[in-house]
Amino acid sequence: MKHAAEAAGPATGTAAATETHCPYCALQCGMALRVSGPGAGDAAGVEVVERASFPVNRGALCGKGRTAPEVLRTGVRLTAPLVRTDGVLREAEWSEALDRVARGFATVQSTYGRDAAGIFGGGGLTNEKAYLLGKFARVVLGTSNIDYNGRFCMSSAAAAHRKAFGVDRGLPFPLEDVARTGCAIVVGSNLADTMPPALRYLTELKENGGSLVVVDPRRTRTAEQATLHLQPLPGTDLALALGLLHLVIADGHVDEDFVAERTTGFAAARAAAMAHWPERVERITGVPVPEMRRAVELFAGAATGMVLTARGPEQQSKGTDTVGAWINLCLATGKAGRPLSGYGCLTGQGNGQGGREHGQKADQLPGYRSITDPADRAHVAAVWGVDPDSLPGPGRSAYELLDVLGSEVRALLVMGSNPVVSAPRAAHVTDRLRSLDFLVVSDVVLSETAELADVVLPSAQWAEETGTTTNLEGRVILRQAALTPPRGVRSDLFTLHELASRMGVTFGFPTDAETVFDELRAASSGGQADYAGITYDRIRREDGVFWPCPDEAHPGTPRLFLDRFATPDGRARFVDVSHRPAAEEPDADYPLYLTTGRVLAQYQSGAQTRRVAELNAAEPGPFVELHPQLADRLGVADGELLAVTSRRGRAVAPAKVSTAIRRDTVFMPFHWGGAGRANSLTNPALDPTSKMPEFKVCAVRVERAGAADLAANGTGGRS
Repeated sequence: MKHAAEAAGPATGTAAATETHCPYCALQCGMALRVSGPGAGDAAGVEVVERASFPVNRGALCGKGRTAPEVLRTGVRLTAPLVRTDGVLREAEWSEALDRVARGFATVQSTYGRDAAGIFGGGGLTNEKAYLLGKFARVVLGTSNIDYNGRFCMSSAAAAHRKAFGVDRGLPFPLEDVARTGCAIVVGSNLADTMPPALRYLTELKENGGSLVVVDPRRTRTAEQATLHLQPLPGTDLALALGLLHLVIADGHVDEDFVAERTTGFAAARAAAMAHWPERVERITGVPVPEMRRAVELFAGAATGMVLTARGPEQQSKGTDTVGAWINLCLATGKAGRPLSGYGCLTGQGNGQGGREHGQKADQLPGYRSITDPADRAHVAAVWGVDPDSLPGPGRSAYELLDVLGSEVRALLVMGSNPVVSAPRAAHVTDRLRSLDFLVVSDVVLSETAELADVVLPSAQWAEETGTTTNLEGRVILRQAALTPPRGVRSDLFTLHELASRMGVTFGFPTDAETVFDELRAASSGGQADYAGITYDRIRREDGVFWPCPDEAHPGTPRLFLDRFATPDGRARFVDVSHRPAAEEPDADYPLYLTTGRVLAQYQSGAQTRRVAELNAAEPGPFVELHPQLADRLGVADGELLAVTSRRGRAVAPAKVSTAIRRDTVFMPFHWGGAGRANSLTNPALDPTSKMPEFKVCAVRVERAGAADLAANGTGGRS
């Protein structure tokens, strides 16, 4: 691989290509950008070039990645700071905007205390930004109140991973291993839509003679590829996992030697599973017993196997227990800590893995260190040059932070997130944001959240700045700048440097990404997520480096747990869990289940993808997917407006009639705000361990839209 300067320097206007990565999902697909125009301030001269050498996607890109340069256009993105004057956002110089931010936070903290300031980060920020943002919160603001939108994505899997194995890395093996395993159970993931280039690994798995079991309430494009599709009620994945473990035990499929030699806690897990006999689980989940038996035959009968979970089982108020139950299935059958076997989380956001490792979470310090551990605090404080006692303790998790805005937290910096669309109980969160004394948003576009801000800071984009991210495999990769941002746009590192200086901290906040990364390496050294041996040059040479990598002579660790698990005694832990209902079940007033998710052409809150014409043409707006029998009962046809109501709010969107959904369930994608905002409906009930909200299941009623709904939506059907 060539150094970026050898391939093409930023903004040179040459026809050479700069190797970089897609800005969207956690695959972090390799791509190259050729800049043939002036190289600053517009996408007109930017061309996406295939980069077949990168092993994750091997040159393949989905429509989102292929059209990513469209968001670079000056007519789409922010190109100057905005400040609110007389209720209206107007353009301003950077000095005015930054002065106003510094004054705003200083005023709030001097009046209400340090914890009255909060930070809400993003899972798409580079490692350097996530690291410096966490440092800014603890060193400059001195606040405990920092969390990030990744709490809404992978937190339940992370908590379960750490309980079972002692460390959290989304996949403990490279994606290439998925194609070579004997059986993969994919729970609550629609890879075909959420990360299309990864679907090839499931296709190759089947071509190699393996089997694929997909667990999803919808018959998605991924489920259509399955050897077996299990279609449970939303919120019953925990019961299903327990039922499968019951059958594994009852039918003699337990790997007794592995359980004895490499695990602890099986007796309690066994007792819990035996209380979930197949017929009971069928009544809870709706999955027929013969289908459960077939799933066990496929998984237990294969020499190797994997369970891969995504947001379906994780975004529940019992998400940590649910993932733990699926890990139990791997452990009982000896399909963990061995080649081509194990449990993995299909991380969602672009840097969802790195973003949670280096200090954005309320309870963590860089390197996945604990903010309550004295040794961890001392190590990081030494790197930062501060007294360990000056570091605040753990703060509120993401939704808990948003819920107290305007009362206990009076000023907020949002960097790279759009909670007006993405948070549960979104209307309430929007009201909380409006109630703040002071709101600052740093983003690349004027998102729905930025529209509420007192100051908006335009951030440089992925193609305009260099920095690392960590993909779902734990592979640390390097995005390299290919062009110069518009004159009025700055990197978030510049923003943090300038704000720190204005607030009295004149050292420790460099603007050069590689300098920040070198400090991150030192801060993470010896931690669970150890990046000490990873350098920019190594990443360029090696197509990324897998952590942990404790020194530059270390090869990195593509495969974890082959010799021992990362627990004190080296053994994996079974968890003792039992089924419990969702926080909110259907009743006479709200008789249907709602589940939410993504569609192929849009990404997360849609703040960027909804500004790309090609993607909007493919998927222009929200919809309510419902079964034909339910549509007949309601007297609605495909495309007619439906109103969906929960105890928290109401959303209006066109009907999409499909046999892919259960008769008792409706599905809505969550990429849009406005009248069709799915998260107006979702339940903020939190998992007690991970603090994950229950996005994936709540009770709703569905009816034909009324005149007021039609006026709010502004249309009579899908457009």
